Amino acid sequence: QVQLVESGGGLVQPGGSLRLSCAASGFTFNNYPLSWYRQAPGKERELVATISSSGGNTHYADSVKGRFSISRDNAKNTVYLQMNSLKPEDTAVYYCNVASFSFNSWGQGTQVTVSS
Repeated sequence: QVQLVESGGGLVQPGGSLRLSCAASGFTFNNYPLSWYRQAPGKERELVATISSSGGNTHYADSVKGRFSISRDNAKNTVYLQMNSLKPEDTAVYYCNVASFSFNSWGQGTQVTVSS
């Protein structure tokens, strides 16, 4: 079955950086776009970034443009989210997602806390 496992979250000071990873299995990784979402306490889950199956196209939420970068390694079945210039408002649980006509799968999430 489809499995997504996120890692790399933690506590970081404002202005710092983190790189999240999402290891995927159970589907043909290089056939699907992948996305990162986040959910802050008391808020709805929101789309952060998406990358096409080849990695040639990316999309970002306005709130993270210029600070976050999504990438993928199809040989390792892994998608990454490089987060720079982190702000307290980036604090959330970050989730990896893959969706198709036949499935919509989520990882367990990884907590990112930006605080001094």
